[in-house]
Amino acid sequence: MHDETRAFWERPEVVERFASREPDARLKDWLSKCERPRSLRVLDIGCAGGRNAELLAELGCDLHAIDASEAMVRRTRLRVGFVIGEREAARRIRLGRMENLGAFADRSFDLVLALGVYHSAPDRHSFELAIAESSRVLDEGGELLLASFAPGTALEGIPWRPLPEEPGVHVGHESGRHYLLDAADLDELLARFDLLPVEPTRTVQAGDESSVRITVNGWYRKGPRGRGVSRRRS
Repeated sequence: MHDETRAFWERPEVVERFASREPDARLKDWLSKCERPRSLRVLDIGCAGGRNAELLAELGCDLHAIDASEAMVRRTRLRVGFVIGEREAARRIRLGRMENLGAFADRSFDLVLALGVYHSAPDRHSFELAIAESSRVLDEGGELLLASFAPGTALEGIPWRPLPEEPGVHVGHESGRHYLLDAADLDELLARFDLLPVEPTRTVQAGDESSVRITVNGWYRKGPRGRGVSRRRS
């Protein structure tokens, strides 16, 4: 992570902005139908300010979370610590990068969250490493909940600029380089790692001319190559 990118994610105002957000609506809906959340092994990649980690901890899930920002990790540990205790929060919420989940064994999780994180990959290689690692730590039949910015995103009203010499890489935001894919290309890439859509991957646009967010929202399941696995809710 470049120094300027690291500095952005360590800013107190950025940490609090992410911490103040509500838990992901799709996650809340899925968890409301989960019969035995305490048996659910979950990895929250890029936990930011802990909006989803706190919810998972409250439900008693077997939660682990990582973030590349020390400030985000501290903020998440603080709020999760109120639920499971400071020592346990420190053990479960750790500094880490999505491209290297070496702290976790193969097939360790039933659910991986990657909400607003994969697009922070600075290039294609890092993006693919992150997907490969997410697939590796998912158990067969496990699921990946994903949200990632797509081309056309313009958080300050100016579209992020693609780099012709590096297809997929976009610049134009102070948080650094971003690797952006549309829904079809994302589905194709994830299929290479045995991650198949549970439902049609959707592209959602929000905001106005001053700030446009174009997000690809996907839900994938890990199965044997070439065939799906029935969805598990318990």
